[in-house]
Amino acid sequence: AGLRPSVEPFEIRVPDAELDDLRARIRATRWPDPSPAEPWEQGTDLEYLRSLLAAWADDFDWRAAERRLNELPHLVATIDGVRIHAVHVRSATRPAIPLVLTHGWPSTFLEYLPLVPLLSEPAAHGIAGPAFDLVIPSLPGYAFSERPARTGVNYRVVAHLWHGLMAALGYERYGAGGGDFGAGVATFMALEAPERLIGLYLSTPELRPYLGPGSRQLSVAEARYVTALDAWGDREGAYRSIQATKPQTLAYGLTDSPAGLAAWVVEKWRTWSDSGGDPEAATGRDGLLAMLTILWATRSMGTSLRDYYDNRRFPPEIGPRTRVAVPTAIASFPHAYVSEGEEVREWAERLYDVRRWTRHPHGGHFGAIEAPDPYARDLAAFFGGL
Repeated sequence: AGLRPSVEPFEIRVPDAELDDLRARIRATRWPDPSPAEPWEQGTDLEYLRSLLAAWADDFDWRAAERRLNELPHLVATIDGVRIHAVHVRSATRPAIPLVLTHGWPSTFLEYLPLVPLLSEPAAHGIAGPAFDLVIPSLPGYAFSERPARTGVNYRVVAHLWHGLMAALGYERYGAGGGDFGAGVATFMALEAPERLIGLYLSTPELRPYLGPGSRQLSVAEARYVTALDAWGDREGAYRSIQATKPQTLAYGLTDSPAGLAAWVVEKWRTWSDSGGDPEAATGRDGLLAMLTILWATRSMGTSLRDYYDNRRFPPEIGPRTRVAVPTAIASFPHAYVSEGEEVREWAERLYDVRRWTRHPHGGHFGAIEAPDPYARDLAAFFGGL
């Protein structure tokens, strides 16, 4: 605190030695026996993972992906002594609404890049609504952003960093959006400094509202949704329990083994997205391998896990009087976590001033990359109507 913010240009450059080491580790992988169950039933399928890693070692052109990424303007800002990476695209159309979009886990800033042309120059893509100056940061401990060397880096702490980032870029008022941890960060940006926020656009219900003494009884639809959430946690939530309690133990394997890293990430992209069983449906194979390469080369998988520990051990309070006063839009995607229990507007309205609710026909947990055109149209319509 009290440290002067700074902003400098940044270029992605993974050293050749890092790539050579990655390929050598892939080729030296010790493979487990195949599962006796149906493919994917007990986790990432062995045959698929072998194919993916063979492509990662022998076919994937990281340098081409790196060149494409460096066509975008990247920066590193030092906020309160923490180095934060972001893509910052200023629209050629003026005026433009500043908008910070934040990814979650297990993801990177790549998730929001398909929105860049659609939102920075919407008229060129037939999208009605305002143009946006886009700020797409990497969460602390992901990709090229450092994570403070302490515990307690929760939604509220990151929200404070993001306000500092936007101020350092010269923005006084702006919108915020995101999914997963990014939705939690955007929510606390609105709780911490509502006067700075124009609106919120959230694609997953990251935070549960207050349900304690004095709260109204759950409706039938809300009760059904909570039951579905809990059932999903029982069936799919083992990763969350491990990452929220013993992230360091898991970090060794994910940092040392490309196969371990890919297996842990890919299974979530397959399960949580509207994939039809194809882990590459949202990203394509090259997109998936680009994300894995960034996570590998930056050794950030272990630090990304700490979001679960910090937000569980140091939860920012949501009490009986906690309410987001900033106008909010909720984008509901049918395969975001709970496919058997549809999100309900009244559940979101316990915490947010919901002005727009859109149930998209397809897409899942990673809506910005799964359905970028409808995502961008809905977001532009929301901010255009404020």
